[in-house]
Amino acid sequence: MPLRIGYVREHFSSPLLQYADQDKGKTFTLVECPSGTGQLINRLTNDEIDVAIALTDPLISGIANGSTAYKLVGSYVSTPLNWAVITGKDSKYNSISDLRNTTLGISRHGSGSETMAYVMAFQQGWTTNDMKFKVNNDIRGLVASVNDDSSSAFMWEWFTTKPWLDKGEVRFIGAVPTPWPSWTIAAKTTAPSEELKQFLATLSTYVKDFDSEESRTEKNIPFIKQRFGYKEEDIQAWLKTVKYPEDCLKLDRKVIEDTLDVLKKAQVIKTEPEGGFKVEDFVSSNVANLV
Repeated sequence: MPLRIGYVREHFSSPLLQYADQDKGKTFTLVECPSGTGQLINRLTNDEIDVAIALTDPLISGIANGSTAYKLVGSYVSTPLNWAVITGKDSKYNSISDLRNTTLGISRHGSGSETMAYVMAFQQGWTTNDMKFKVNNDIRGLVASVNDDSSSAFMWEWFTTKPWLDKGEVRFIGAVPTPWPSWTIAAKTTAPSEELKQFLATLSTYVKDFDSEESRTEKNIPFIKQRFGYKEEDIQAWLKTVKYPEDCLKLDRKVIEDTLDVLKKAQVIKTEPEGGFKVEDFVSSNVANLV
């Protein structure tokens, strides 16, 4: 039975989409999750997908906060994600500091848009008492929310949101890069390990090809332009900021430790077991190589 791979249809998914074009459903099928990582985690938990290519921080915080439905099995993007802080075209908010004690839009609870809001608050010196949220499901709902004043702002990846900025539907009032590599791969704890390893090993070849200098100058721009409709200059700007891992099967122990440390300080992780977290508890050791 083909693996069910949950993903978000964004430019970061390009190597996965190239793999899917060649595989044609023989070994895996794609399950689009437009609401992002919160939706991916829900679908893993509900046995609607086997694998999620998702944001690092919600995956780690989900396990830290008690989920046993999934574990980390690999790496996907090795560079930070640049989160834009976005408000309505006519809103009264002009800087991140203006957002204290307001209602922030998020896609879902447990999503990157929520965890990064806590990280932003931590950086600003706010407390959790300063944080209120409104769930808006997806990017369209979030854009509508900041323009009807039901939320003050929301956070979303810079280049994904830029088409709304270019159309004059929103304004960017800041940016908060993640303090960790942005995308990680998780799988249900019951997913077949041999199939997972084969999927990740083959995905690594597509990731390495996409990340090569030759592909960056020849193939990547027309592929992203055709699939996502982005402007060529935006694609070129994004390609200058992004790097992928050599091996998707490797997980860096220090990345997990450092991410846990920031998420604890930002109060995304509420409690810690006696003696602290063990990195091994976050990883499927029969699939991933923890280094």
